Amino acid sequence: MNLHEYQAKEIFARYGIPVPEGRLAESPDAARQAAKALGGRVVVKAQVHAGGRGKAGGVRLVDTADAAADAAKKMLGTRLVTPQTGPEGLPVNAVWVEKPSAIERELYVSGLVDRARERLVFMASAAGGMDIEAVAAQTPEKIKPITIHPAAGLQPHQTRQLGFFLGLNKSQMEPFSRILLGLYRLVLELDASLVEINPLIVTAEGQVLALDAKLNFDDNALFRQRAIAGLRDPSQEDERERKAKENDLNYVTLDGDIGCMVNGAGLAMATMDIIKLHGGRPANFLDVGGGATKERVTEAFKLITSSAGVNAILVNIFGGIVRCDLIAEGIMAAVREVGLKIPVVARLQGTNMEQGRDLLKNSGLKIHPAADLTEAARTVVAAARGT
Repeated sequence: MNLHEYQAKEIFARYGIPVPEGRLAESPDAARQAAKALGGRVVVKAQVHAGGRGKAGGVRLVDTADAAADAAKKMLGTRLVTPQTGPEGLPVNAVWVEKPSAIERELYVSGLVDRARERLVFMASAAGGMDIEAVAAQTPEKIKPITIHPAAGLQPHQTRQLGFFLGLNKSQMEPFSRILLGLYRLVLELDASLVEINPLIVTAEGQVLALDAKLNFDDNALFRQRAIAGLRDPSQEDERERKAKENDLNYVTLDGDIGCMVNGAGLAMATMDIIKLHGGRPANFLDVGGGATKERVTEAFKLITSSAGVNAILVNIFGGIVRCDLIAEGIMAAVREVGLKIPVVARLQGTNMEQGRDLLKNSGLKIHPAADLTEAARTVVAAARGT
């Protein structure tokens, strides 16, 4: 789960991480009042769950309260399109009005869970305020990681290592260390999977501030983080992905024309790979889980067909927990209920797979049973092309 910048900064402040003073505004008049309270000259920032806002016109420095209201008016109620949002963009329902900072240096700091190392890793770079992915790809030597042992925790010498790497002076080292220790406590106490400050700035007066804030949380831990879960903004989420969560389905929207319905995340990824291998383009990742009931299959078909441009569907089910003949009955019932008009290719493997294939073959519906995954992929790619 992601948070808005203003929400992340409120949490940062609770953990002793200094942030510029700012106020939330949901109307142009509220932005005007916020600017007046902050001194007139302010930065108006669109609040969306995406980076790259500045280049997309979502961050504006203005000199007066009226200019702040005008900037808010142009942002609110629109959809901001950035490299991280896709062509549809995300709705701007609020802006963050912030006191500007005299920036002398822009740095980068983040902490994330490295699943391969089974450790928390903190990273720092002097190339803050930039596309950190490009920095990592082109000049990886500009990023320094440190791995934190869970038994020892973040150590003072590790914060000094990152501080020296960033070229901080003696007076800046102590506040920088406090920021890192605050981020570390935040991760542990709130089950954050990613904390990022880009940029972390050094002001002309030598103050170290988090000019931006990004927080992601582990969805699996939200049951014990009720306050964090309450900060969720459904308007920033894909509508289909939101509905999928409500029905216990794992769904991710993609930009292809072949819908995928699979049980098991690994099998779903393999299914998308083989579709690509045979020249097709997956329209989604969809894992219905081990218990593929009629109700779950029906919801899955509804999700897939709600995406414009889906020309065919590939169902790839391994019948281990549930028998293939029961899965076939669920697929047929779902196709009838949804009123599906596009072709469906189904590959059933496992218990009672022959009975399941016979049911599909004799259903009288536009369902084509396939004996193996390669045949299924070739058939669905051809169906999507209308050949």
